Amino acid sequence: MKLKLNNYISELEDKIKNNKIEKGLAEEVLTTIGFFQHERFVHLLVTVFVGISCILFLLGTLQFELTGLLLLFIITLLLFIPYIFHYYYLENGTQKLYDLYYEIKKNTK
Repeated sequence: MKLKLNNYISELEDKIKNNKIEKGLAEEVLTTIGFFQHERFVHLLVTVFVGISCILFLLGTLQFELTGLLLLFIITLLLFIPYIFHYYYLENGTQKLYDLYYEIKKNTK
């Protein structure tokens, strides 16, 4: 997903820089933003679920002192950290697409 987002942003920046903005580009960008918003929402749900699981496993470990719960806490923590970075990247990439969309709209008028 990162590669797709990077490529699409680069493609749009090149079109804006070279003033090669076609007529339907703004609508295409809106459609693509919708796809990335959906992806971002799904990753938000997964990130929240993994974060809540991580907290629950930590609380269970502290309460019941079970090493199995400690292992599950460590695994979910190791999953949670990359999810945070990935969601952060998706959020910032989508915000960049908004900026590019507004620039395209400004240049097509």
